[in-house]
Amino acid sequence: MPPQTRRVLRFVAPRTVSVETEPRPDPGPGEVLVETALTAVSPGTEKLVYRGEAPSTLAADPEITALEEGLDFPLTYGYAAVGEVVRLGADVPPRWRNRRVFSFQPHVSHFVASPDALLPIPDDTSDIDAVLIPNVETAVNFCMDGRPMIGERVVIYGQGTVGLLTTSLLSRHPLGALYTVEPDPDRRARSEARGADRSFAPTDDSNLREALDLRHADAPPASEAGYEGADLIFELSGQPDVLNQALAVAGYDGRIVLGSWYGTRRAPIDLGGRFHRSRVSIVSSQVSTVRPAYEGRWTKDRRMDAVLDILPTLSPGALASEPAPLEEAGRVYEELDREEGGALQPVFRYD
Repeated sequence: MPPQTRRVLRFVAPRTVSVETEPRPDPGPGEVLVETALTAVSPGTEKLVYRGEAPSTLAADPEITALEEGLDFPLTYGYAAVGEVVRLGADVPPRWRNRRVFSFQPHVSHFVASPDALLPIPDDTSDIDAVLIPNVETAVNFCMDGRPMIGERVVIYGQGTVGLLTTSLLSRHPLGALYTVEPDPDRRARSEARGADRSFAPTDDSNLREALDLRHADAPPASEAGYEGADLIFELSGQPDVLNQALAVAGYDGRIVLGSWYGTRRAPIDLGGRFHRSRVSIVSSQVSTVRPAYEGRWTKDRRMDAVLDILPTLSPGALASEPAPLEEAGRVYEELDREEGGALQPVFRYD
């Protein structure tokens, strides 16, 4: 009898992917075999991987066991999988049999994992919502790193999936204003539907500046004349040149949370007068870790508990495209690679 097989998506060269068949692994002691139902594409990161713009010397994600290898070709990638436990290894409690689970795994039809690496999916959570758990976790992490305060003006650059989920979360805060900047008109409409006071096109910079009451080349401290500029800015566009746009609208002592990963591309940052004199802070935000200042109170597990509590109220699956068969991965990444009007949130299905 031929061995059981599985399908694996591989990035084999810049802008080239293939779906390959290989022997299916068997669960060892303390492991389970999961049959995948859906995997979600990480649009920003996987676009860099697909284009060959991810640093090859960097580990894919040292915090995720399935992604400990580097980013040089050929490689498997992805970190959002939903499926069902179909086999138990020795010493695994029977309660895991047939459980619906989420795991940080690449695009593959079957995988072996320890139960410690699996997150049971609540019965009232759909597969399409569950597969976007990492996006919601990232949005939660951005909010934690940004520390929004009552009455602040907030601007978000980029309304991809994570940008829209961040907008959804921030709209629940008692802010003074919540503005977003996004070139795609459909995404701007989604942004306002998810709670943005207004979503601006990048070409509408004059109206954004007016909304932020920007009057001076250098942002002065708050005074009787008021406060000008944004208190808090999230750069989530994935475009290096947007960081300068964020700096240009930051108010005095404003905070810029840099959630984009530019890969091998370089950001031409203007650290001249406005940045220097206005005491603007740029904060790196990355979901693999918890902000060091919070580590006495927060762990990744506690943050994930918060994500699962919030998940049903955000309906992240509404942002996903109709799931495509894994065999159509080439077409999906070609669409994602478009500079304008690319896919918002691709998902693969495993029939």
